[in-house]
Amino acid sequence: MNWLRSALALGFVLTTAGCHVPDYSPLYAEGEIAIFDDLFAISTSNGNHVVAVGFFGAAYVSTDAGETWSLHQTGTQKSLYDVSMADENRGWAVGQRGLILRTEDGGRSWAKQSNVKEAQGSQLFAVHAIDANTAWTVGEWGTRLFTDDGGTTWQDRSLTIGETHPRFVWLAPAEQEAVRGGEKVFEDVGLNDVFCLAPPSQRCWIVGEFGYVFFSENLGLSWEKAEIIGEISMDPVRIPYNETDIGDDDGPRLTAFAKEIADLNHLNIDVEPVALAREIKKFGSEDDPFELFEILDARVLAVREVLEEAGILSDRIRTRNGPPWDFEDFLEDDPTFLRRFLDGRRSEFAGIRVRVAQNPYLFKIRFHGEDSGLISGLGGVILKSQDGGRTWAYRETDRTQALFSVAASADRALSVGEKGLVQMSTDGGETWNQPDRGFPEFFTFLRNVVFAPDGRTGFIVGQAGMVLRTTDAGANWEQVLPPKERRLAKN
Repeated sequence: MNWLRSALALGFVLTTAGCHVPDYSPLYAEGEIAIFDDLFAISTSNGNHVVAVGFFGAAYVSTDAGETWSLHQTGTQKSLYDVSMADENRGWAVGQRGLILRTEDGGRSWAKQSNVKEAQGSQLFAVHAIDANTAWTVGEWGTRLFTDDGGTTWQDRSLTIGETHPRFVWLAPAEQEAVRGGEKVFEDVGLNDVFCLAPPSQRCWIVGEFGYVFFSENLGLSWEKAEIIGEISMDPVRIPYNETDIGDDDGPRLTAFAKEIADLNHLNIDVEPVALAREIKKFGSEDDPFELFEILDARVLAVREVLEEAGILSDRIRTRNGPPWDFEDFLEDDPTFLRRFLDGRRSEFAGIRVRVAQNPYLFKIRFHGEDSGLISGLGGVILKSQDGGRTWAYRETDRTQALFSVAASADRALSVGEKGLVQMSTDGGETWNQPDRGFPEFFTFLRNVVFAPDGRTGFIVGQAGMVLRTTDAGANWEQVLPPKERRLAKN
């Protein structure tokens, strides 16, 4: 790729004049785009000044609402995954291996900002400029970085695992020792987007994989986990004292439950064994709990077998709070470990709790006002909130392809994704369909959609330098980049 860019930049052209002296005049003027890179994100603070970033450190700038574009150097060949402009001049771009760039001149030049994620090599997937001095960026390994001094310093507020964290028992022994010693061990979860409303609001949101949705009402000083509400549920499987076989009615109930979610790949199933107090007392003493462990495991296995026979893949069935057969390894550092497990298994009935585990992979979150929000995700997932992001509910789309981005104007909401997928809503995100007019047909990836604060001007970016623009709140879209003479015959 380097040699190709160099050749195009130099523009070697052999002439036939005289004694064939080569003419080294450049094919492209300074700032002109030689190769149209894949674009991953776009930002505009006012609809007129626009900055897009993408592959190979690409940064494209328009100062006339997308009519013309220029290429500007970022000083890196790393991919830039997101950009956010606080105003016409100041903003940030983030990308591979902890890269954070700052611009003070509208994207014409960029300066790298140091942060702890550079040394750790963590990818940064999203950035949001609250104002010219304040911003959040998020990424893999639970990364959350915050600045309130223009990026001179970035405070590490990433998700970490403590001794009481449910994933602590799954850490490698060396990591467990690090946690006990006070070192940071970061949670293995990718955070894909962060969004905050413009001041004076102090509301912010973060989304990521495993259905992670967080909201804050104080600019991220503290975060709370939101709830995704599904319509599919199942009553517990009750099993008699000291028995492991499920009842005659429970098999058909489990099968019907499995059929409901078989094609909804963003949903998993949690199975959690519980026992009566007298079962724990008789079979689960702290000196020898293994007989209780065997009963709990047998009950889990009986439920899993029915679910798998009904078509649920084994990796979509997760056992929560299963027997810790290696509990003795934890007792030296945590003497109450087994007691807490046994107390946690005590229930008013014996059997298995069966729950739907909301596990959508979420890409982008946007709010239109204090209360109304939308999230897009893998598998054509759209979530909507009407209470400021505390709870979320699914909305149906007519495709199962990935929806990478979502945004709302005053008149409609739009979500874009892989293979040219576009979903549009004209009723506040309640119903979604492919637009039947006003949108060019593409079969390329569409990565990001944004609307300017006026709600009328909007942009979409995607593969091969593609930029689409609307000036009527998303009703009609036109391609503005690459220019017509530089486009491929087929998209």
